[in-house]
Amino acid sequence: MMDFETARGKMVDSQLRTTDVTSHSVLKAFLAVPREEFVPAGVKQIAYADEDLQICPARDGLAPRYIMKASPLAKLLQLAAITKDDVVLEVGGGRGYVSAILSQLASSVVSLESDEELSASATETLSTLGYDNVVTVSGALAHGYAAEAPYDVIFVNGSVEDVPAALLDQLHDGGRLIAVVGYGNSAKATVYRRDGKGTSSTPFFNASVKPVPGFAKASEFVF
Repeated sequence: MMDFETARGKMVDSQLRTTDVTSHSVLKAFLAVPREEFVPAGVKQIAYADEDLQICPARDGLAPRYIMKASPLAKLLQLAAITKDDVVLEVGGGRGYVSAILSQLASSVVSLESDEELSASATETLSTLGYDNVVTVSGALAHGYAAEAPYDVIFVNGSVEDVPAALLDQLHDGGRLIAVVGYGNSAKATVYRRDGKGTSSTPFFNASVKPVPGFAKASEFVF
């Protein structure tokens, strides 16, 4: 039987601390949340491997879904600088792993997921493990979740081709949205900040992460 607690500690030491993740609250959250509880049974034995973990196969014309590798995920959460006063919208909740991490950092979390099976799995696991400051909701990811807006932080859990105005409009004045913009090795971890009625964006570091569905740019006509 695998010792998941030891594996979790090794993940933090070898995958996070070695890649400039220094935030005490982020490291503590990764040590606290049992990653193995948020993956399918066949993936549990590699739950702490240094790779993206498939949580849902391709189906119904949709691409497979993944939990992001620990290092880029932790670096993005460190960039978000979430505090215990923040209300967070997570876009692309999957099976709830990142929701649980966010629950350790924030005041409350709204986790939005477009796949109803994943959302149901997340709801059950989060409830069973006692993460009671997270609510999971279903809907199109690119639309956000206006019913609980505005948010202090919006965390996009995967890469996107474009960040739609609908999401930026759901930020508090002074709020921030964290996303990986672009695909492949040239994608950039980017922070968008809302100031009054406008937003500014700042790229920080390259991050090659799996995409979340529903964010492809509309095709443009070329004459």
